Amino acid sequence: MANPAAVANAYAAMSSLIGGAGDAAPAARGSGFGEMLEKSLAGLAEQGRASDETAVRALSGKADVVDVVTAVAESELALDTLVSVRDKVIAAYEEIMRMPI
Repeated sequence: MANPAAVANAYAAMSSLIGGAGDAAPAARGSGFGEMLEKSLAGLAEQGRASDETAVRALSGKADVVDVVTAVAESELALDTLVSVRDKVIAAYEEIMRMPI
């Protein structure tokens, strides 16, 4: 089961990427789905680096094991979210391809 703090952090990260979707249309803000995906991927990569740094600090005795477990859980949650989005995009593409012209 995911740590509640990890879930809250992941939710905060995703809401900051979306940036208040109800405020303005994506075209008006100059950002679209592709840009949101780029930011999400960059955030996922940064999350992985932070998790790795925490693990290295723990091995050198400078970080607590709880910090490592939390960082790994947050990375796992972010990766699971990315995989879910990927699956939905693929399903949508397949549905579009089945539509008659």
